[in-house]
Amino acid sequence: MAEIASKPAAEQARGRRKEVVGEVVANKMAKTIVVQVTRKKAHPFYGRVVARHKKFYAHDEKNEAHVGDFVRLEETRPLSKLKRWKLKDIIRKTTLVPETTLEKEAS
Repeated sequence: MAEIASKPAAEQARGRRKEVVGEVVANKMAKTIVVQVTRKKAHPFYGRVVARHKKFYAHDEKNEAHVGDFVRLEETRPLSKLKRWKLKDIIRKTTLVPETTLEKEAS
């Protein structure tokens, strides 16, 4: 218990932040991505595994995440009406070519 109290307050708060992993489904906004997190849970009565999806708006400072990437988000203070998460790291990049580059090449 004494070890926890000796750490600075900012470091203690950082340790309690939630993290979620999901797939980027939209990145058309400036410095914002939409991430869909899928959680699988057994139905309480029937026992069948049911997938539950939830979308989170997250802050992406460098606009480095693209649609299809799997990313890790970290909880943070409210940044806007919907954004309460920030991009921590990209776990797996997508192998698909983003549509924006295809549009530029066609022009």
